[in-house]
Amino acid sequence: MSQAKFDKAVAIVQSLPKDGPIKPTQAEQLFFYQYYKQAKEGDVNTARPGLMDFTGKAKWDAWNGVKGTSKEDAQAKYVEKLLEILAKADSEESKKYIAEIEAAA
Repeated sequence: MSQAKFDKAVAIVQSLPKDGPIKPTQAEQLFFYQYYKQAKEGDVNTARPGLMDFTGKAKWDAWNGVKGTSKEDAQAKYVEKLLEILAKADSEESKKYIAEIEAAA
């Protein structure tokens, strides 16, 4: 897995329109978040958010759940998940994104 493939996958995930045809589920969005944070920052390095911050706690728990995963493995899991979602979508747009990821060196 190359850094370029990961960077391309991140750019695609961040550019997906909220109401577009390719719509990751909440669980998939959390998956992307936890492996993005692990790839970029390593193991969780902040205190768990407070009681009323439900979204913050879910994100923190997800990130903490992949503690010990190497940067390379986190990048690979992120890219694999996106490719899986794009393959399932099976649209012209998703095929274009797959080609862009595969072309990244």
